Amino acid sequence: MTSAGALTGRRLAALVLALACACAPKGGADWVDDGSSEPRIARGGGGWLHAPPPEGAGSERGPGAPDATPARERGAPDAAPAEDGPSILVREHGRPPRAPEAARAAEAARAAPGLAPGLFRNTYYDFPTEGGGAKDALLYDAACAPLARVPRAFHDQVCVQGSGRLASGDTVSFARRACACADVCPRTGQQVCFERLDARRFPYGRGATGRPITPLRTVAVDSSVIPLGTSLYVPELVGLPLPGGGRHDGCFVAEDRGIKVVGRRIDVFTGDPAVTARLNALFPSNRGVRLWLNDARCSGVVLAAAARGGAAAPAGGPPGETPARAAGP
Repeated sequence: MTSAGALTGRRLAALVLALACACAPKGGADWVDDGSSEPRIARGGGGWLHAPPPEGAGSERGPGAPDATPARERGAPDAAPAEDGPSILVREHGRPPRAPEAARAAEAARAAPGLAPGLFRNTYYDFPTEGGGAKDALLYDAACAPLARVPRAFHDQVCVQGSGRLASGDTVSFARRACACADVCPRTGQQVCFERLDARRFPYGRGATGRPITPLRTVAVDSSVIPLGTSLYVPELVGLPLPGGGRHDGCFVAEDRGIKVVGRRIDVFTGDPAVTARLNALFPSNRGVRLWLNDARCSGVVLAAAARGGAAAPAGGPPGETPARAAGP
């Protein structure tokens, strides 16, 4: 072969080698390590799986694609860094979110509006007692039969709080909403019917679990965030003075709900308007509290709540029907 021919041959070989090298990275990028001993090939088209780009690099995710970053990595409280080195996030394009739990976890990670991350809004509610004055309002039962004639002021309180005590000593408690016969409750816009309860068994009314509620133990919650029956340890309320003497241990039980108790919020049942005023002076509403769920320090409170026993389902609704009660101030 002549020297010119040898040179042309070498140039051709170099060109072939360069083309082969240029193709190699593309092939490697189409594989993803799933943690097993063997790599696996990702699905083609819009479904390729890739490790995330370096910090500051452009994303392959379009503006409409779901964000697969775990809630912990989006700044949820108490997130702990991985201990076994940086993890590789595998993102899958073109699929809707696989689990509704992911959305709920993201919602639970958010702070209550106006509060620091991780805090729950705190409010109070109580148990009104019928006072004097003209009896110019009617309470109705679930069948729209007149239950009791009461002062308008008491009607406007009990339709918010859900339970109250009549001048006769009887307890009335929420039975159902959307009662066409009932007056509209000014604060909630609801039309509420009531049920007369045995005051010996339900001295402060009945909660959403069907059990009697207890002052400074029962809290109302959004049961999609905190399940009913859950015990709560609230460190900010430890040491508050109790009406009968002593100090609060910070333990509560989720036994009630309210139509305006939504999201990261707890509504503490005080049992008395005077106690509500006192607690608001010591630890005001909306300051924000931390919660420990099912903490061992509160195990005795849960047992005591269970020992109080269940009650019949509210008239006009299944057990756990939500009282038409707004959150306290």
